[in-house]
Amino acid sequence: MPNGDEWWACEAAGLAARLGSRPGGLTPAEAQRRVEHHAATGPRHPALRLFVSQFATPLVMILIVGALLSLVLREWVDAVIILAIVAGSGVLGFTQEYGASRAIAELRSRLVRQVRVLRGGAEVSVPLDDVVPGDVALLKAGDLVPGDGAILQSDALLVDEAVLTGEAFPVEKSPGSSAAEAPVSERLGALFQGTSIRSGTARMLVVKTGRQTQFGAIEHTLEAAEEKTEFARGLAGFGAMLMRVMVVVVSLVLAGSLFLGRDLVTSLLFAVALAVAISPQLLPAIVSVTLAAGARRMTSHGVLVRRLEAIENLGGMDVLCTDKTGTLTKGAIALSAAVGPEGEQSGEVLRLAAANARLQTSMASALDEAILSAASAASVDLSGFEKIEEIPYDFTRRRFSAKARIDGGSAEWICKGAVKEVLEGCTSIRSGGAALPLDAAARQKVETFLRAKAEEGFRTLALSTGQEGSACLEGFLLFYDPPKRGIQRTVAALLRRGIAVRIVSGDNRYVSGHMARVIGFPEGEVVTGEQIAALDDDALAARIGGISVFAEVEPQQKERIVRAFQKANHAVGYMGDGINDAPALRAADVGISVDSAVDVARESADIVLLRPDLNAIRRGVEDGRRTFANTLKYIAITTSANFGNMISMALATVLLPFLPMLPVQILLNNFLSDLPAIAIAGDAVDKERLASAQRWDIRRIRNFMILFGLISTLFDLATFALLRLVFHTDEADFRTSWFVVSLLTELMALFVLRTKRPFWQSTPARLLLWSSVFVAALALALPYSGPIAALFAFVPLPPMQITAMLGLVLLYALVTEVAKRRHHLQAD
Repeated sequence: MPNGDEWWACEAAGLAARLGSRPGGLTPAEAQRRVEHHAATGPRHPALRLFVSQFATPLVMILIVGALLSLVLREWVDAVIILAIVAGSGVLGFTQEYGASRAIAELRSRLVRQVRVLRGGAEVSVPLDDVVPGDVALLKAGDLVPGDGAILQSDALLVDEAVLTGEAFPVEKSPGSSAAEAPVSERLGALFQGTSIRSGTARMLVVKTGRQTQFGAIEHTLEAAEEKTEFARGLAGFGAMLMRVMVVVVSLVLAGSLFLGRDLVTSLLFAVALAVAISPQLLPAIVSVTLAAGARRMTSHGVLVRRLEAIENLGGMDVLCTDKTGTLTKGAIALSAAVGPEGEQSGEVLRLAAANARLQTSMASALDEAILSAASAASVDLSGFEKIEEIPYDFTRRRFSAKARIDGGSAEWICKGAVKEVLEGCTSIRSGGAALPLDAAARQKVETFLRAKAEEGFRTLALSTGQEGSACLEGFLLFYDPPKRGIQRTVAALLRRGIAVRIVSGDNRYVSGHMARVIGFPEGEVVTGEQIAALDDDALAARIGGISVFAEVEPQQKERIVRAFQKANHAVGYMGDGINDAPALRAADVGISVDSAVDVARESADIVLLRPDLNAIRRGVEDGRRTFANTLKYIAITTSANFGNMISMALATVLLPFLPMLPVQILLNNFLSDLPAIAIAGDAVDKERLASAQRWDIRRIRNFMILFGLISTLFDLATFALLRLVFHTDEADFRTSWFVVSLLTELMALFVLRTKRPFWQSTPARLLLWSSVFVAALALALPYSGPIAALFAFVPLPPMQITAMLGLVLLYALVTEVAKRRHHLQAD
């Protein structure tokens, strides 16, 4: 008897007994007990861990040690103030990140995958996390397997196991045990989490779930290996570069301070406080908050974000590939006519088609629903069909076949599917009740009829009877799915925003071309799958810019089309909801699916729409661009201020006979400037920044940082000169004045640099405006706050001095505005 880790070598009955399961699954009570047990073994106290992590960075730990050292040296006030500001910053970061994580969890809860299982003999749908060992799961084409387990029953089951084995072709599976030493690819009686049902149906006994599965054991490796977005890579590299510069500058400041003979503890606290103030340690938290705020806003428009980093890609998308059905069309497919091979109305063709649709059980189909609806409206009698067997639809055969005894007579195959594939299996054609040879002349007549209907926008399926290879063509089913109301305006609106829509469809070239013309696509080629197959990757990429419609496309060609656009330097969105869309969804810069899609498509997507609506994508693109703009806004402004502060502090340490600010003043300055900066997440964005795709450009941000950082340093040096050479300030007066000027210039930079327009022509969000006004008023009031001012070693400033400082801040705003205009003119 194999051990418990080799369950695939066990008989299903023995496994079921070991797991306490029955043919009808677990009882509801037992299932609930197991669900609760699994939940109890999960991670606990995530909020507490997040809170502790706010203080676990090296810089903050050094600062806390320094504060404790101050306590030992009986410098009570400084120690308490430092600890209070560190605690305040930690609470600020925690509330922002916790709120963002809660928002993300709420969004993801709306995308929980449901699994059909048997509980107490009844079929119920439960969330994936509630599937437990012993459950009996019911699977159909398009489903992702919810755990590792044994197949109890199957019908024409094909499984895509590429995620585990790398095998490109689906594997046929059926009940039965395998050798204990068999590799995953040879365990033909077992199913594994993360794989997907390509076609057919199955009933499986779940043996392992979550981290205990084959997929769960490697999932963290797959996540680590997952390619980061351009934005994530740029952000990580830029943060690392800032940290390196910060370490060098702070080390020089500390060394210079000690060389000048200043107090060791004060110098150490000053250097660490400076490091905390200028390091980008809050950058990940702010980015998370900004992206989470954007994701919440997008949800209100029916766009759910599965992967936050995809928001940047959605905003940067300039090509959107999509099928017609449900996005460009209403998605309410109706059977317009059931006709004979010569185009005459045929009740018998409708009857045979309805029987075929009724008898198939492997895959739900909107076309079958349309056929059955038309048959019901015409009172078609289907009682004379007795099912014998079926051959499920798959994406190679592209047809479904059912064998049935008709009206008590002999058994007959009824086949319905794609015209080309059905015709290939026919040797005769129904005409006037007789089966005539399907010769070249008859085929040409059929082709002429089909092309005429396709150019009118009809989608056509063919119907035959008899054994494949010698079947008789009975007729055709004509479907019509009209364009959505207002789709022309939506496609035009996307084009105005720099996004070209391209049709990628398995449908006939004439049907697809007709839809493109009706909707008003720009002039472009209509290319078929056969033509694509004749091109290599370089030739396809060179030609792809002039193609508007890809028709008669094979499933595996969808990914090639996406890769070709990317090779031609486009950011590609791909929208799909079918089984064969998964590879293209994963390959695209942003994969888009719908809530009603099959599991494998929805789980492959980055963005999920609550309804298949291009208008929702348009709004999502705008939200994505708004979110990305605010994220870049924060990064550019913050890094500029940090860079300027680094240079100013380094120079001040050498030029002045005392420290330019006390550690507690630096920390307070940093804490107060963070308050309005967090509000950038919800800031208003100028319309012109939403009009075109935006991309991460590290060179441009670096140049921005250097230019405006040096302008900030220049005005800091002007402040030093004014205070020391004109007003002859002492230490306390100097520190108070520079604290006020530093904070006000940071706030002014926030308003000037948040927009490409003249800053007075761009209205900020209310929270950003009023939080900035509050911090500015607080900065001006602190020197006059009596006991509070004394705690931070602030002193009241003379009216002439404060007036001069305010004049300097206004001059800084004007110079920054002029420099901003010249910078954007040169960069654009």
